[in-house]
Amino acid sequence: MTKPTYDVVAIGNAIVDILAQAEDSFIEEIGVAKGSMQLMFSPEEADALYAKMGPGREVSGGSAGNTVAGIAALGGKTAFIGQVADDQLGEVFAHDLRAAGVDFNTAVRPGQPTTARCLIFVTPDGQRTMNTFLGASQFLPAAALDEKVIADGAILYLEGYLWDPEEPRAAMRKAIEIARAAGRKVAFTLSDVFCISRHGGDFRKLIDDGLIDILFANENELLALCEHAEFESAVAHIHGKVPLLVVTRGEKGAMALQGSERVEVGAEPIERLVDTTGAGDMFAAGFLFGQAQGRGLQDSLRLGAICAAEIIQHYGARAEKDLKKLAAESVAG
Repeated sequence: MTKPTYDVVAIGNAIVDILAQAEDSFIEEIGVAKGSMQLMFSPEEADALYAKMGPGREVSGGSAGNTVAGIAALGGKTAFIGQVADDQLGEVFAHDLRAAGVDFNTAVRPGQPTTARCLIFVTPDGQRTMNTFLGASQFLPAAALDEKVIADGAILYLEGYLWDPEEPRAAMRKAIEIARAAGRKVAFTLSDVFCISRHGGDFRKLIDDGLIDILFANENELLALCEHAEFESAVAHIHGKVPLLVVTRGEKGAMALQGSERVEVGAEPIERLVDTTGAGDMFAAGFLFGQAQGRGLQDSLRLGAICAAEIIQHYGARAEKDLKKLAAESVAG
């Protein structure tokens, strides 16, 4: 097995986030569940909701894209594979990701649909409610995979959000084969309870077939995946099925379970909760960076908590402070 070029290679939705502040009453008015992610199935629907937004700002997003941007900010070497259209939002996405230090060379897709966008409404309590039009991102074909890049990544990181459409689902299955043939690890994030409600059977089969080395979940996602009502029962259910389980628990911190080793850390203290957009993505960034650097579970969890704490204290899912410096100050050695 050759030395990897990349710490992490990610495959995910190539989405431009458009963030705006909103009151709770607006979330009720548009009829969506606060703090969740809903899909929009036409550009017309996305345009109509966009017209109702207050002043917003655009930044490249997508769960896995946020994670590799975070790893790059920590000093890691990353690449991203995802589909954009040949349009202005596609250019925004590519420019932002490359400017963050992430290698991104997936060919653009001509014609319709447009590049994916996620309209994010942030309420005064910092909760984000996401409304996503997947657009071109749901047409990532297996042929677009750069097999050399995947084989050159120490860890292949896949997001559950991209499991909905058929083409990317087939692409991710092929990517898993490529990574495992190269002797690399495969990490998977469950992404959202609604993803599990749609694809829980597929996710459980991936795990049961031994194709996932690192599984990321928040507490609610773990309960949904295991179909248990109690946290420790769900942990016991999944223990032994994945080599490394990582669970975030909001203000209760996070835990990692690897073999007989179980480590828990508390949430990092913050001055003010502003926006939870990207908290899980950035936690995964810190944890995966720690693992790629050969750190133990304790340090990797701390790095994840540090990154998540930074991101929730401002709007958007990309770091504003120097993550490399924060990590060096907080995690010795």
